[in-house]
Amino acid sequence: MPTPSAQLLDGKALALKMQQVLAQQIQQQQPQQGRPPGLAVLMVGNNPASAAYVRNKERACERVGIASFGQHFPESVSQAELIAAIHQLNADPRVDGILVQLPLPSHLDATAVLYAITPRKDADGLHPENLGRLVRGEPGLRSCTPAGIMELLSAYNIPLAGLQAVVVGRSILVGKPLALMLLEANATPVIAHSRSQDLAALTRQADVLVAAVGQPGLITAEMVKPGAVVIDVGINRVEDAGGKASVVGDVDFEGVRSRCDWITPVPGGVGPMTVTMLLYNTVLTYSEQSKASYNG
Repeated sequence: MPTPSAQLLDGKALALKMQQVLAQQIQQQQPQQGRPPGLAVLMVGNNPASAAYVRNKERACERVGIASFGQHFPESVSQAELIAAIHQLNADPRVDGILVQLPLPSHLDATAVLYAITPRKDADGLHPENLGRLVRGEPGLRSCTPAGIMELLSAYNIPLAGLQAVVVGRSILVGKPLALMLLEANATPVIAHSRSQDLAALTRQADVLVAAVGQPGLITAEMVKPGAVVIDVGINRVEDAGGKASVVGDVDFEGVRSRCDWITPVPGGVGPMTVTMLLYNTVLTYSEQSKASYNG
């Protein structure tokens, strides 16, 4: 008998549902706030992938009623100019969230730029103060991609307590914060990376396997435990022999889907959830400001 294909974890559908809830929340709060929530996405240079992400974010803002204060800087922008722009947005009462689109050109110090964002407007949850709150299990703004993955697992009623989770990738954007969130949900996380020995032996132990390294098709069927939940964070642009471009993940989707129970598609899995959590963080800050004004 052929093995049935995995069920899809549909991030696109969940994202739209969450965005509808956010839109209603904004409509309810806007009269007392006297303004909509505001998000500023800062982009440097002309990276086509970054430009596409920024457009997606701005369209999502429009859908839910968030005002966009995006700024686009030339590749040659200096560190001082970029940080000055962030300081202006920190002081702007119309702006609830600030995000710097990564990666930045090599002459800019991304860490210093992210540190310049005031923690309560850190819509991407990457400021050390917000990461510290995550480590301590305290409330705070959470990094968008890992938070989106956790929302997706929760929405599909996948219980994590006691499960072995393997995260392939140790970035500050995904791998490290996701391992902490999985730990908070009582899973047992392992972070695998480029220096890990026998990656396949590690991944085959995973009840929940997350691939977040940016290598097309890295995770193949023989690396996956039967019945696992597979989360593909990779977004890789590839071209076929005829020069036609497509977007694929870090997981060999067709090979793996016959072996696991649940899998995220690419596109349409983690990506829409990342954008939605960015909106969620912005509205969270806006709502807290609204409460402060109301109780003022």
